[in-house]
Amino acid sequence: MDKLAEIRNQELICRERALSDTDRRAFWLAKAEEWAQRALDEIAFHFREAGGDSFTDAKSQIRPGERHHAECRSDGVAPFDDHVQ
Repeated sequence: MDKLAEIRNQELICRERALSDTDRRAFWLAKAEEWAQRALDEIAFHFREAGGDSFTDAKSQIRPGERHHAECRSDGVAPFDDHVQ
């Protein structure tokens, strides 16, 4: 999972650059999203490798209207939202 940490670090670097390089903000946010997708791909790879059928079963256990804790922060902003304050 060191690879996942490296990927997330690259995503963070791009998001930080988006804050400081306002002229190229859209570029850096797009790059950050690419890294975020790579992270999801890496997680999915390891999940499949571990025989991740149980995830589908667990996901089906969530009741309608119930949110996963990572879906929304307490301030109402979705994770990886491009909103930069």
